Amino acid sequence: MIHHLSLGVSDIESAGRFYDGCLTPLGYARVWEDLEQGSEDQAIGYGLPGGGDKLCLKLRPGKDCAPGSGFHLAFHAGTPAAVDRFYAAALALGGKDNGAPGIRAHYGPTYYAAFVIDLDGHRIEAVCKD
Repeated sequence: MIHHLSLGVSDIESAGRFYDGCLTPLGYARVWEDLEQGSEDQAIGYGLPGGGDKLCLKLRPGKDCAPGSGFHLAFHAGTPAAVDRFYAAALALGGKDNGAPGIRAHYGPTYYAAFVIDLDGHRIEAVCKD
């Protein structure tokens, strides 16, 4: 149903480093970028290597970037270890803990997830249900 999702970011370079680091353990990569210096239309796209973007970061300097606390974006992880690596990378790159890796039995007996708030306040998660 969803082709891609865009997130506004206040600093495209910092956001790019953050998402490069925490999406790599999940098997996702930067698949395109438009980083023309001085342009307010700078953006970075992420998806499966060799594919199109499913997540786009768009520079929005001087604006509120994150939606309210009701917004949440979950990334698929192939293994619980990938969730752990996502979480560790996100925290090392300046993300804030919003729920350490572990089983969330109230979502299901195999729902293993970690929750982070990114540099602009977006609430993100990595989840493995296998």
